[in-house]
Amino acid sequence: MPYVNKKRPYEKEYQQQLERGEHDNRMERQRGRRKIDKEDTGTVTKKSPRRAGKDVAHTKALSNGGSNADGLKLESPSKNRSFKRSFSGSLVSETSKRERKK
Repeated sequence: MPYVNKKRPYEKEYQQQLERGEHDNRMERQRGRRKIDKEDTGTVTKKSPRRAGKDVAHTKALSNGGSNADGLKLESPSKNRSFKRSFSGSLVSETSKRERKK
């Protein structure tokens, strides 16, 4: 708990996200979720029942220059989050551990 005696610097954290480019990727992921919800329910305020318990995955990873235009798919969380990562957290391989074992 680093902010026990002082307020959390939300504005500073937001500026750091912008500098690192995290904000753009977060907004792209959010637009992808809303796109799937709108296709299924007709409105972005209701969560698609098809999306329950699933992750919206990009066909080409955002860290590798992908976007929503490249395609979206629904995957289980374990499959979507199991890609090999480098020490810094960036994507090394778009093939999951499960697919490499086959």
